[in-house]
Amino acid sequence: MQLQLSTWPEVETYLAKSKAILIPIGSTEQHGPNGLLGTDALCPEIISRRAGDEGGILVGPTFNVGQAQHHMNFSGTITLRPSTMIAAMLDWTQSLARHGFERIYWLNGHGGNIATITAAFSEIYHGVTFAGAGGNRPPLRCHLRNWWELPGVTDLCRQLFPVGEGSHATPSEVSVTWFGYPDVVNHTAMSPKIAPHGPILDAADYRRRFPDGRIGSDPSQASIAAGEKIVALSVKGVISEFRQFAAS
Repeated sequence: MQLQLSTWPEVETYLAKSKAILIPIGSTEQHGPNGLLGTDALCPEIISRRAGDEGGILVGPTFNVGQAQHHMNFSGTITLRPSTMIAAMLDWTQSLARHGFERIYWLNGHGGNIATITAAFSEIYHGVTFAGAGGNRPPLRCHLRNWWELPGVTDLCRQLFPVGEGSHATPSEVSVTWFGYPDVVNHTAMSPKIAPHGPILDAADYRRRFPDGRIGSDPSQASIAAGEKIVALSVKGVISEFRQFAAS
């Protein structure tokens, strides 16, 4: 069940059964020669929508632009200031809380978002604490889960791609997007086959170190079949964890 494809009476009916909602959150940034700019938003979105269908979970719109300043020397990347992202997350949360949602599960697809999401949670809880009439247990709770950290997912990705998984523009994340959107499959050859490793600093330095955008990866190994396996395991983990969180 998707929020944007629901009517307000349908959302009210859902709220009578559950006060929890799932929000995919990611980034719009370069993902190497054959990865979509929306990869980090599409991965959690693909997983979330399937989890919503299979688990009866309400899934909100994807928060699809995040912290990507270090990718800004590649065409098409869009980034937010940390303060902008925190403010937007606060507005989304306050809107949902106004309608009665008490548990907001954020499924993240971009490692660069983690620090800002955590800061946004602090901002959200600050407002909850000082807006209420007192007490130590405000009803609103937020939860962050990076999709690749769901039970067994990292191990599966390493099994599927024992060499060249890397840390950015990985064959596993590209596989997930190909599974979700098979018409975008792009079998571009990589040179070098496995990209170099190194630190992530500013945008100009990133482009010098990683001229085609990859870090330690060989996404030419990506496949729809691998994406199907990764999504299936991720969906299982999301449904289980979401239900526990919703009941907490």
